[in-house]
Amino acid sequence: MYIITVYFFYGLSFFSMGLAVMLEVGRSSKMDFARALRFLGGFGLVHGSHEWVEMFILINPAIQELPIYDFVGHARVVLLAISFLFLIAFGANLIAGPEHRRQSWRMIGVISAIWVTGLIWLLLSKPLEPGIIASDVYTRYALAIPGAALTSWGLVLQRQKFLQAGMTGFGRDVIIAAVAFGLYGGIGQLFASPSIVFPSTFLNSEVFLQYAGFPIQLFRSVMACIAAVSIISTLRAFEEETRRQIDSLNEAQRLEQKRIEDLRAELLRRTVRAQESERQRIARDLHDEVGQTLTALGMGLRAISDVSAERLDRVKTQTRQLLNVVDDGLTGLQNLIAGLHPPQLDDFGLVAALRGYCLQVKEHARLTVDIESRGDEPDIPSVVRTLLYRIVQECITNVIRHAKTDHANLLVVFDPAEIRIRVEDNGCGFNTEETFKKPGHPCWGLLGMIERAGLVGGECLITSEPGMGTLVEASVPLRKKDS
Repeated sequence: MYIITVYFFYGLSFFSMGLAVMLEVGRSSKMDFARALRFLGGFGLVHGSHEWVEMFILINPAIQELPIYDFVGHARVVLLAISFLFLIAFGANLIAGPEHRRQSWRMIGVISAIWVTGLIWLLLSKPLEPGIIASDVYTRYALAIPGAALTSWGLVLQRQKFLQAGMTGFGRDVIIAAVAFGLYGGIGQLFASPSIVFPSTFLNSEVFLQYAGFPIQLFRSVMACIAAVSIISTLRAFEEETRRQIDSLNEAQRLEQKRIEDLRAELLRRTVRAQESERQRIARDLHDEVGQTLTALGMGLRAISDVSAERLDRVKTQTRQLLNVVDDGLTGLQNLIAGLHPPQLDDFGLVAALRGYCLQVKEHARLTVDIESRGDEPDIPSVVRTLLYRIVQECITNVIRHAKTDHANLLVVFDPAEIRIRVEDNGCGFNTEETFKKPGHPCWGLLGMIERAGLVGGECLITSEPGMGTLVEASVPLRKKDS
């Protein structure tokens, strides 16, 4: 009864470890330890089941008299071998790492080939019953001891990785597991059942019981418990890794939020500065254009008043000159008003205003902009019309200033759910990632377009590569009036 209890806890220790590992390896982890653990989980489940089969045979010794016992004996050896092959795979993967995975499989193949060769020789050269016992002993020598040695070595290497990551507590758990597996393989499997396999002829479980006073199965069970508890405790490393990843993501989110807030604050300052600059320009233009025109009109009217009675021909000449001054003044005032807010935008719609703007660009900047519209233009809110017009204006301005080309394409698409605008040129292009991340010199025009689209729930995507031109795509959702 005593030895049955030992086998029960022996199997329970490894089976619980394997179950805990299998439940944990589903986590998304960047650690090499996580990828190797599935093999340790396989070892725990299979080896724990093997020990419970041994326990079942001890509970029902009559099964040894049945013909099926021969099959059970061979199946038990196969189960034992599979479990230790999992242990070898675990240790080999820890040692080689993911970058040398082929080397780990080569190591497993060599050990497996040696075991298979020796096993075939044993089964062919020995009687059945001694052959099964010898197969069990040989499997422990050929697979269990190398597997435990590789696992111990791999866990020691893993401890260094935990220490480098600042997980000192887990490094302690791993080294305890390494010692437990080392003793489990170096002593627990060395003292196997007496058989014809060297050195079990003189170094076996009976000798261990004689000198230690307790069976080798108890020693294996204790080592299994220590290894299982240590490995299960080590699994908390994944929780620590997840916590660190969450902290890192939160910190990155906080920094990104701060960067966006700083950009918005700077955009606001620049907007205010631009508004003041625009007011100054308007005041200067009104002074230069309208003021001078009115002054010229006043002086001309005064001159007409002085000579109207004497020189009728001179009055006609001065009147024609004043009419020209009025025409020039009106033209200048219209241009000034159009620069502030094009009347076509409210009177004729977005496409008409963009066509007019493209004609002005062609006349003054020698840039040909081919404009195309698809779909019927709906009744767009004034804010959205102005916003899209300004985005296109900024795009065309950037083409004039930076693209080094004389041609661009403008596409306006009206869908029931949204309005899409696409501005494309075949100019010199630029590296968008470097431009957006360039410290101290942010691209305020591009950021302004993105910010404008975001104000009405839309988005603006900018795609460009050096020598490949630039593509700006903006989309703004349309909301129904009754919503």
